Amino acid sequence: MKTVPIISAEKAASLVKDGDIILGGGFGMTGNPVNIIHELAKTKTKDLTFIANNVGEPNMGGGRLLNNGQLKKMIGSFFTSNREAVLAAQEGRVEYELLPQGTLAEAIRAGGAGIGGFYTPTSAGTLIAEGRETKMLNGKEQVFIEGIRGNVAIIRAWKADTAGNLQYRMTEQNFNRAMATAADIVIAEVQEIVPNGEIDPNEIHTPGCFVDYLVERKLTEEDLGSSASVGSSKVIDEKRMNMAKRAFAELEKGDVVNLGIGIPTLVADLIKPEDGIILHTENGMLGVGPEPKDGGGAMYYPVNAGKVPVTALPGSSYFDSADSFAMIRGGHIDVAIMGGLEVDAQGNLANWSVPGKPLLGVGGAMDLASGAKKLIITLRHTDRDGGSKVVENCTLPITDFNCVDMLITELAVFKFIDGQLTLIEILPGSTLEEVREKTEAKFVEQLSK
Repeated sequence: MKTVPIISAEKAASLVKDGDIILGGGFGMTGNPVNIIHELAKTKTKDLTFIANNVGEPNMGGGRLLNNGQLKKMIGSFFTSNREAVLAAQEGRVEYELLPQGTLAEAIRAGGAGIGGFYTPTSAGTLIAEGRETKMLNGKEQVFIEGIRGNVAIIRAWKADTAGNLQYRMTEQNFNRAMATAADIVIAEVQEIVPNGEIDPNEIHTPGCFVDYLVERKLTEEDLGSSASVGSSKVIDEKRMNMAKRAFAELEKGDVVNLGIGIPTLVADLIKPEDGIILHTENGMLGVGPEPKDGGGAMYYPVNAGKVPVTALPGSSYFDSADSFAMIRGGHIDVAIMGGLEVDAQGNLANWSVPGKPLLGVGGAMDLASGAKKLIITLRHTDRDGGSKVVENCTLPITDFNCVDMLITELAVFKFIDGQLTLIEILPGSTLEEVREKTEAKFVEQLSK
C-alpha cells in the first residue's frame, strides 16, 4: 500500500502556481480547508480561478484570497453569502460564472470521472443557460454542461490514514468528495491522520488513489464562521407563521421534503416525529432534525443548506452534493417549499436575482424547481411599494418555467389547476376584495363555501 506524503499547510500552499484553477471544498465554512487556503492567502500567488460552491465568508477561506486580489475568476453557485464577493463581481473587479448548485456538483463529478460533459434540464431557458448548447431530450429542453477539472483541489476531510484514504464527518462531504477526483494535484486537510489500516474499509469515502498530499490541522470553532453556533435568524410573526402552517398542511406522512430559506424554514418547527416527514438538505443530509437545544455549532452537529447547525434524527443519512442533487433531479424529492420574488399566471417562478441588488447566486433553486414532484412557493403578496408579486408575467430573471403547483401568500392560497392560476383559499386577516385588489395576475376563483 502506498504512503501519501504528509506536508505542512505552508508547503501545500506553495504547490499552487500563478494562473492555476483551484477547486475549493466546503459548503460555506463547513468542510472547508480553511487552514491551507489561509496559508495560500499569505503568498503572492495570483490570477487564480477559484471554483467552489461559494467564496467562503467575508475575509475567510476563499474570501481572503478575493480580498487579497489573488482571484482572477470565481465559479460557484451562491456568492450572496459573501457580500464582498458580490460587490467585487458587480464592480467588475473579478470575473465570475454562476452555475446552479447541482449542475456545479455534477460538472465536477463528471470531470473527475473522465466524462466530457452532460445534458441537464436545470436552467433551460434562463439567463444562466445563455450561450450554452441545448437539445431536446425526452421531451425536455436540456442544457449541455462541460465537465470541470482543476490544477489543484484543496479539500477537507475528518480523518485520513497514511495511504491517503479519507473519511468525512456529517455534512462535511458536500463538494469535497467529487473534488477529490477532479484535479491534477489533490491536497486533503484533515483533523487526524491514523496508521494505515486503522479506518475500516467500509467507512472510507475517498480511496487513497485520489489523494496526493495530506495536511493535519485541527479544526477550531473560529474556522467555522457563521456555522460556529446556531445563531438562528428566523423572523417569526403571525402572518409568516400562517403561511408556514398552510404549507405544512400540504405535507403527507412519508414525504421527502426540501425547505428553502426564509419562511419555509418555519415549517421545520411544525414537524413532529409522528408526522413521518423526512427533511432533505441539498448539502448532503436526509433526516434533518431541529436545531440543537444546547446552541452548539458545526464542530459538533451537521448543518443545513442555510448553514445553520441542526440535529440528526434516527435513520438519518449523509452523502455528498452530487448524490444530493441526483435525488433532486431524479425525482426523489416529493415536495420543495421555497421562497419567491415573483410568481406569474403561467406558473413561472423568479426567486434568485433582482437587477442592481446585492444578490448573486442561484444555489439549488433551479434544480429543486425543475426536479421536485411538487413545488410550493411562499412569498409576501406585495413588495414594499405595494406592487403585486403575483404578476401576469414575471419581470425578474426566471428560475424555472411552469413549475409552481401552489402559491401561498399572507393573504391567500392559489393552485395551478389545468394550467390556470386559481384562488382556493383566503387566509386569516384578509378578504376576497383585498386579494382581488392586490393581485396583478388574472386568476380563477374556486373558494370552498
